[in-house]
Amino acid sequence: MTDQYVPPKVWTPAESGGPFANINRPTAGPTHDKELPVGKHPLQLYSLATPNGVKVTIMLEELLAAGHQGAEYDAWLVKINEGEQFGSGFVDINPNSKIPALLDRSGSQPQRVFESGAILLYLAEKFGAFLPQDAAKRTETLNWLFWQMGAGPLLGGGFGHFYAYAPEKIEYAINRYAMEAKRQLDVLDRQLADHRYIAGDEYTIADMAIWPWYGGLVMGEIYDAAEFLAVHEYTHLKRWADEVGARPAVVRGRKVNRVRGKPEDQVAERHDAADLD
Repeated sequence: MTDQYVPPKVWTPAESGGPFANINRPTAGPTHDKELPVGKHPLQLYSLATPNGVKVTIMLEELLAAGHQGAEYDAWLVKINEGEQFGSGFVDINPNSKIPALLDRSGSQPQRVFESGAILLYLAEKFGAFLPQDAAKRTETLNWLFWQMGAGPLLGGGFGHFYAYAPEKIEYAINRYAMEAKRQLDVLDRQLADHRYIAGDEYTIADMAIWPWYGGLVMGEIYDAAEFLAVHEYTHLKRWADEVGARPAVVRGRKVNRVRGKPEDQVAERHDAADLD
């Protein structure tokens, strides 16, 4: 029997181990001076193709596919495993040092936008797209957008961390968060039993927010946990995940800022549409 951990009266930082130990710290702010690059387009995205990063590149590619030429963008790679999100330029855009971060230079003054849900909402309102104008449908879309923002950390920082990344397998933690992950999958499956898309019959930013996490999970593309969580049980969710995943703009958006997987699916930086061809 191992010794039980007893928390001290005052916590002090300790080596936590795991693949992200080198970038974990209890303070905010920049660790080094580094200006961000700026390209030719009004929209400058600084990101990585994590589920949160993919939300925004899917949105931008969907906007372009819908004919919104003002959505042309430069996507710059931020290597979070090397701590690039703690550079002074990045922290100026997102004081929370998390990707994705967007700088809109189309107006008289640059506008920073951080947090993936805020970026999706900002772009939807800017271009009048993928967010219904009808008050009830708009509210339902925002319900699900904010559901993902609240639920996602329990899937990623909870289940994903303890199942895939923690330096040791802790049964209590894995069971705790597997229970929650399954509950969330059931929430979505029940909703999609009666709706083509998350918020109804229209494809919206709610789908773009939820698909990279939960679509990726049921398609076996994150955490290698599809069998463990028995995702085959969620037939309606799988139907939706396959449909959204086949959209051309989603296929294109998933490639942006990607540095893992098949070489043909990796586009570390995106500055023109031709970069994805």
